Amino acid sequence: MSDSTTQNNAPANGNGNGNGNGNGKRKRQLILLTLLLLVIAVACFLYWFLHARFFEETDDAYVGGNVVQISAQVGGTVVAVKADDTQIVKAGQPLVALDAADTRLALDQAQAALAQAVRQTRQLFLNNDTLAANVAAADSNLARAREDLQRRQAGLASGAVSQEDVSHARDAVKSASAALDQARAAAAANRALTDHTSVTEHPNVLQAATAVRNAYLNYARVNIVAPVSGFVSKRSVQVGQRIAAGNPLMAIVPLEQIWIDANFKESQLQHIRIGQPVEVIADVYGSSVKYKGTVIGFSAGTGGAFSLLPAQNATGNWIKVVQRVPVRIALDPEQVRAHPLRIGLSTTATVDIHGDGRALEAVPTNYQTDVYDDLGKQADSIVERIISDNASGLPQARKSKAAATPAAVPHT
Repeated sequence: MSDSTTQNNAPANGNGNGNGNGNGKRKRQLILLTLLLLVIAVACFLYWFLHARFFEETDDAYVGGNVVQISAQVGGTVVAVKADDTQIVKAGQPLVALDAADTRLALDQAQAALAQAVRQTRQLFLNNDTLAANVAAADSNLARAREDLQRRQAGLASGAVSQEDVSHARDAVKSASAALDQARAAAAANRALTDHTSVTEHPNVLQAATAVRNAYLNYARVNIVAPVSGFVSKRSVQVGQRIAAGNPLMAIVPLEQIWIDANFKESQLQHIRIGQPVEVIADVYGSSVKYKGTVIGFSAGTGGAFSLLPAQNATGNWIKVVQRVPVRIALDPEQVRAHPLRIGLSTTATVDIHGDGRALEAVPTNYQTDVYDDLGKQADSIVERIISDNASGLPQARKSKAAATPAAVPHT
């Protein structure tokens, strides 16, 4: 009996030792797992505390930019289209040409009218000398008539001159006096048209010169040029099409005038400030290209606030939705030139909020073009040439810096 009992207890003691070893192993594994989780938690906390909390990131960010609409400044028939979608154009490059026949005739007519106005004004200045000579002659005639009257009155007492001769002499004095008054009035009237002015500054000439400038601008504007450099898009104009002033023809996207519109959650905006640095990664290039940017402004409201149908939250079934505010980010122009972006591309923007001090004001932008500056100078050159050719030898205003030589026109 005792042997069997001993044999029955032996396996039980063996199983007990096995379970004890297993429990100890599991405890050690749990302890190691707990320590590992604690280490990971501490590492995550340190990463957040030392690094992540100083950055705000969103992948709801897209490339934005200017889309320059090209439209006609004058009406006409399209005779040439010199640029198409996806093509690159430079500022000042011709895009569309209109029929210039009508505007050429109008310019010729305006130039002829200016030449005539200058010659008529020139005659006004020449008339001043002629009318002054007439006044002097009339004054001399009046003096002779008075002397003749005095002689005849002296001879009347001696009977050498008849009363009739004296009457004729008086009439001659009156006639000479009236002629002098008339000459003086004519001279004064002509001086009123020329006093305090010159040929180039005379109202008639200025009016005709303005007509020439207007006609030249209309003539030059039949050649539609690119105001900026960029890619052509949305071309709608066709050869032979009759267009009116203001009709959209195509668009140009200047790829150097682009930015990032990053839509941050309202809870992320607390520490974002204008002037903070931003790192932007575009999906088209991946992490191999990291753009350097700067926060330059915030939208005045959320995206939904300016939508065509804004959200109506005054209902019983209202559900709070976290709103997003567009934040504009400027990119480094050198990087954009090296790695061009297209409008609408997706990006990821990360703002460094270490410097979260006082909010700065947005810097005003200044987009401009100078491709149209020469048109006014060329028109002035034509006006000066016409005036110089038709008013030589007469008082003129001091010439401007523009050359008085014929200006080159865009169509011949």
